[in-house]
Amino acid sequence: MLLNWRLDVQRWALLRLQGVAARRRRGPKVARHLAVGERGEFEAMFYLRRLGYQFVERRWRSPELRGDLDLIGWDGETLCFVEVKARTARDLAPAEASVDEQKKAMLRRMARAYRRTLPREDRKDLALRFDVVSVYLLGQTVECELVRDAFAFVSDEEVGFQF
Repeated sequence: MLLNWRLDVQRWALLRLQGVAARRRRGPKVARHLAVGERGEFEAMFYLRRLGYQFVERRWRSPELRGDLDLIGWDGETLCFVEVKARTARDLAPAEASVDEQKKAMLRRMARAYRRTLPREDRKDLALRFDVVSVYLLGQTVECELVRDAFAFVSDEEVGFQF
């Protein structure tokens, strides 16, 4: 209960600070779809923290690859790569349906690159998982839906990568 209260206070304070920063920003405006994605990642992070996730990275990028991993965190003993899909309305198809095979392949490449940054002894028996969070920003209401283990991880050895 105390943890949820602290998370609510942190979320409220960060939202207020982001609002002040947005009003004071003198540079070019952020495109609407990028702002929706950024807000979705923010809301997903707090939603997952309430579920017990502990995050180590946000918007992780590899110098060799294109793309990014929205959130990387621990769910117990499992390292999770979380893809966030944010929408301002509900469509016929859920937001997570937009994670197609091409996107999955990119996320797998990025996850393998991240895994290679870990010390060799830490990655030996590491449990890995891909989760997808759909975030619906509906006016003042935020709804989040989590799909755990949304698709399989393919290791370096399975794709023939040599260390």
